[in-house]
Amino acid sequence: MNKEKKEKGLPVKITEKCILAVDDEPDVLQLLEYHLASEGFRVICATSGEEAIEIATREIPDLILLDIMLPGISGLEVLKYLQRNQPTMDVPVIYLSARAEETDIVLGLELGACDYVTKPFSIRVLISRIRAVLGERNRFRPTHTTSDVIRIRDMEIFSGKRRVTVRGKDVGLTQAEFRILELLAKKPGWVFSRKHIRESIHDLDDSVTERSIDVHVYGLRRKLGDGKHYIETVRHAGYRLAD
Repeated sequence: MNKEKKEKGLPVKITEKCILAVDDEPDVLQLLEYHLASEGFRVICATSGEEAIEIATREIPDLILLDIMLPGISGLEVLKYLQRNQPTMDVPVIYLSARAEETDIVLGLELGACDYVTKPFSIRVLISRIRAVLGERNRFRPTHTTSDVIRIRDMEIFSGKRRVTVRGKDVGLTQAEFRILELLAKKPGWVFSRKHIRESIHDLDDSVTERSIDVHVYGLRRKLGDGKHYIETVRHAGYRLAD
């Protein structure tokens, strides 16, 4: 695609971003591949959930366009699998689906998708949303992160030491509170549902419920003091850490 443009003397947009497009309809994949390649993206296609998982874990794309109704493993299960695995847990996903009911959209977003686009879709709108998600991914990246520490403004989270400081002052947190804050801090700006948060701390207490997550977050905010405003409530969705 880009080679043909170059030969014709046409400008070529180069992004060096890789997109994995997953759909069981060949016409949809052909449409996506053509237009995304024209925009400078490197495009890889998959026609099943199993193939999507295999490619995603091998290539680690910058973004995944994922149909929900796939043969074999559904798109919902693919997203769950990717988010449970360290190499792919940070890869943003946009759902492409003919299922346009509000409950389907809410479910997709609560599972961790960045966006939900219903079929039929405008390719120009889709490309705009892709660029917005990729831009948001860069925007919300923590100011500094290593395997041991995450720094966002005046808050520091030391994973190995299970220690948190705000403006240099130590904040004493329970293990559950620390795990919740760490989860939110690894993806600032991303909305995590109560269900997702509960699953992340389920190993600490198997009796924890989605409603008790609100209690943990309340305690976390109170202890953070000046940093309490970092944790935002997203109505009917969950919680996120503001950048």
